[in-house]
Amino acid sequence: MAKALLGYVGGSDPRLLAEMRRLQKRVQDLESELVRIQSENDALNAAVAQHPGDSLFENMDIEVHQGEPALTS
Repeated sequence: MAKALLGYVGGSDPRLLAEMRRLQKRVQDLESELVRIQSENDALNAAVAQHPGDSLFENMDIEVHQGEPALTS
């Protein structure tokens, strides 16, 4: 039992550290992707704003749905 307590309190589990690093990298990758997509979206919105009566954009039948909230647990 002492080893279990020592591992819980004092020692770092290498598997946990590796998983934490992997998740931090994934978060960084997703944040970078979000910035890229936001800038692409801004560029597309600017293009639409420059051509307000363009028939290409008027004939598009796109439904915009509200995003669903993130699941939390």
